[in-house]
This record gives sequence, structure tokens and C-alpha cells, in this order.
Amino acid sequence: MEFTAGGRLEVRLNPSDVGKRVSVRRVVEDGPAGRKFTDTVGVLTSWDDGVLYITRRGGEVVRIEESTLVAGKVVPDGPARRRGPSATYPELARVSSRAWRPLESEQLGEWELRAAYQEGPPAARRGEAAAGRRSGFTRRANSVLPVGDPGLPLDAALARVRDWYAARGLPAYAQTATGAPGTQEALCAALEARGWEREVSAELRVAALAPIGDAVDPGGRVGLTRTPHESWLARYQRKGADEVALKVLGSGPSVWFATVPDASGVPAAIGRCVVDGRWAGFAAVEVAPERRRQGLATLVMAALARQALDEGASAAWLQVEADNEGARVLYDGLGFRTHHAYHHYRAPDRDS
Repeated sequence: MEFTAGGRLEVRLNPSDVGKRVSVRRVVEDGPAGRKFTDTVGVLTSWDDGVLYITRRGGEVVRIEESTLVAGKVVPDGPARRRGPSATYPELARVSSRAWRPLESEQLGEWELRAAYQEGPPAARRGEAAAGRRSGFTRRANSVLPVGDPGLPLDAALARVRDWYAARGLPAYAQTATGAPGTQEALCAALEARGWEREVSAELRVAALAPIGDAVDPGGRVGLTRTPHESWLARYQRKGADEVALKVLGSGPSVWFATVPDASGVPAAIGRCVVDGRWAGFAAVEVAPERRRQGLATLVMAALARQALDEGASAAWLQVEADNEGARVLYDGLGFRTHHAYHHYRAPDRDS
């Protein structure tokens, strides 16, 4: 990383650069053995009272004392090289949202409020301080997608969000993103400043679709259906899927469910794919523990990819959590690369 200008390190930043992608070098140790430095790259989300906050690609916020800076500059939004299909964050945010449609939605300006819960008396959530809260199926279908302008000042918009979810007996969540041009580092910082807590973070990855379809010949080993039958649901990790879950799973422009049969009656492997224009979104790729490392996940994805190619898709996306090492290795081998990180923030309780 090069900071020199005429042979000197310079801090070429000031508070007016808030909101820009920056690279800084700072002192982390200054002792008899010499000075030690560390570099941080991310979006500068605030610079007040001699303290900088920088949000890294994965959403981690770094606090830096201005007095420790030895160099800093504004840097381009991203690397020049292409890492997978070209796509903007808003495009992928909306494509991924269409793959997990809520049962109820409402617009708040350009933001989308989403909810998918079982009708009837609210059931208490595990660990919920306030009784009478419902539990929705997946945060993706039970969170506000704040892409664009809500048409209100931020505090007023967040109040509307909390009221909308409270009226449905649901906790208020916001799905945000970091790490790509147009993502929401500033919004993440604003939510944290208001007490919203980040509960889950993951990556959205993209890849060319054709190599996935060519990864292996599925032959006749993989069955494809339009709805998840009982044996598919028996393998699905979210046991006891109710009517709401089935509606969310079956939502999307063109949905396919893949099954690798097993003599036990419970599939050896399953998967789900939503075809939406040029995009094919993969999810619920699961393999029986005793059948792992036999290529079954690749087999499922290849069958789904070929179906998506037949429908005109050319690019693939999926979401994977950072601690799912087995899935990350599989997806790396199929050509998936990280486009951005996404996060779910939960609003603080009203009385906290």
C-alpha cells in the first residue's frame, strides 16, 4: 500500500471525506523496539472530536484516534478487475428479495417493509422480554429493505419501520449491506448509533452460471419439482415448516426444488433455485451428514443450473454465512466470488 508523496507519508484526509472509501495507516505500538503500524481500508462513516470510524468490507467498524494517523487518502470504490458477473448492489438486493417473497409488503418511499408470519395469536419468541411477539419465517422475509430514499428523515423513517412491525407482533429488522459501490456503510453506522444491534452477517456471492451446469453431469440422479414435497422438507434444516414457510419457499419468478433420492426415504441431498431474468439464485443446498464429501451438493447445483440455463439465465448468486466453511469451499470451487456482505440489524426494545 503506497502513501508516499515526494518521499513523505501524508494524511490527505479531512472530515469532508466522510462517506468516501479511504485507506489509512496508524500507529498501534510505539515503544523501545520501534513503532508498529496497521492499515485499514473501508468507508469513513464519521470523524468527530478527534475520532474516526471506518467500516470495513465485511461490516466491522474500526475506531481510530486521529492522533495515531500517519497516512491516509481516498481510494477508488473497488478493484479494477472483474470478480464475477457485473452487477450493482441495488440490482442484487432486489433480485435476492424477490427470491424470498414475504406474505405482506408495503412501500415506505423506496424502502420495502416485508413480513411473513403465521396468522393468529402471537407466539412468544425464545428469549423475548416482551410477551406476545410473533416469530417470522427467515429474517430476509421479515425485515425492511432500505434501498433508496424512504421519503422521510431517517429518524422518522425508522420510527415508521418500528411501528409497522410492532403492529404485526414482530421485532423490527433492517437488512443492510457493506463492501461494494452503493452499499450502506453510513446507514449501518447510523443504526448502531441509535442502538440497533447487528445479529447476523453473511456474504452475497456471484458467479457465471454455465460452469456450474458443466461441473458434473447430473444424469437422472436429481429430481426437479416445482414444489417441495414431504421428503424434501424432511431434509430441510428448518424442521416443521408451516404454511407460511411453504409460501415463502415457493415464492419467486420461477422456483425449482432439487432432490437426490436415498433408500431411507429422506433425500441424500436437496437444493432450491429461483430463476429471475439473467439471475439464478441458489439456496437450501443441504446434504445428509453421512453423505457429505461425495459430490452431492455439486450434483444438485449442476442440475438446478442446467434448468436455469434452459430458461435463459446466465449468472448465479447465493448467500453464505462466514462460519460455514464447508459451503464456502464448495462455492469457491464453483467460481463464486464475494460481491458484498449483508447484515440484519434488530431495533432496540422501546423501553431500553
